[in-house]
Amino acid sequence: MKTVVLVDDEKRMLDLIELYLSPHGYTCMKKNSGHEALLFLRENQADLVILDVMMPEMDGWETCEKIRAFSDVPIIMLTARDAAEEMVKGLKKGADDYVTKPFNEEVLLARIEAVTRRVRNHPAGYVKFNGITLNESAYEAHYQFKAIPLTPKEFSMLGLLLKYPNKVYSRDHLLSTIWGFKTDTEDRTIDSHIRNIREKLRHVDFPVDQHLKTVWGIGYKWSSV
Repeated sequence: MKTVVLVDDEKRMLDLIELYLSPHGYTCMKKNSGHEALLFLRENQADLVILDVMMPEMDGWETCEKIRAFSDVPIIMLTARDAAEEMVKGLKKGADDYVTKPFNEEVLLARIEAVTRRVRNHPAGYVKFNGITLNESAYEAHYQFKAIPLTPKEFSMLGLLLKYPNKVYSRDHLLSTIWGFKTDTEDRTIDSHIRNIREKLRHVDFPVDQHLKTVWGIGYKWSSV
């Protein structure tokens, strides 16, 4: 059974999503505010968060940002807003995907499976992609048989990108995740670390330009194709 945290201030919506997901092996933890969701996630493990945007006191954007300060749990934003700028805002705050209301049950399930599949594909302690292997317990990185001399911050950043291919990470999200939420580090530090990662991967003959992409105006992503 997978644990999904549902966050919405409307009980009817929480019950509806639970009705859709429960027959497919999901245990739904229903929370009617961002505060409740944060309290639960700080003390419990979850496989996914489905997060409404329009909530009183703490909206979905702020809740998503606060979750990302301590967790990389996959997050799907669920909202009636479908404007492109709203989708971009969700991605910049750290969401993995965005589904608009009213939603199709099968589409929601497919999005959930796609997001959670990224996590399942990485055995504990190791991250692998096309010949790259990161040993998280030893902080060692290799491409085929060649060692990649990454600093701890570079290692953590590359590991995050590899674990969630095709997810766009804003510079703010990378700063809060790698350096800590209240860091004084500047955005250009992210650009410098990305540049170093690219150079080190090129040095071991990995085709990094095919995969480590700049998303202009937002940040970076690791393309799996």
